[in-house]
Amino acid sequence: MQFWEDFNEGHVATCGRYVVGREEIISFARDFDPAPIHLDDSAAEATRLGGLSASGWHLCCIFMRLAADGFLNDSACLGSPGVDEVRFLKPVHPGAVLSLRREVLETRTSKSRPEIGLVKFRFELIDAQQNVMTELVGTIMFGRRNPGYRPV
Repeated sequence: MQFWEDFNEGHVATCGRYVVGREEIISFARDFDPAPIHLDDSAAEATRLGGLSASGWHLCCIFMRLAADGFLNDSACLGSPGVDEVRFLKPVHPGAVLSLRREVLETRTSKSRPEIGLVKFRFELIDAQQNVMTELVGTIMFGRRNPGYRPV
């Protein structure tokens, strides 16, 4: 179980492996983002994306799956106050194999609730060649192992 104290500024870790399937891309797009570049091979090939590509919102869901399986479900995670930025840097095509890289940018304790610590992360969905496909920056709240401890 990881607590707030286990996350140190500058620490980088990679986790997970997710293969993005063609039918999954189309199914997600049909339900949530029905743009032709996510539904139709011919339409997608005519764009700068160079073929059928996963929706950015689909990639956010893949990010969440990898984060949950990779570390959040084995932590004292208390949710998130929000995401600061999301960037869709490169198209993700069927067959892409993605992993999640996370870097701790900042840690701080809550001023109003000392039993909570906040960790600001940079998350990157990376492909098998280590290309950054999607980047998210956001904060996650974690329970503290020793909420009463105050450094001198």
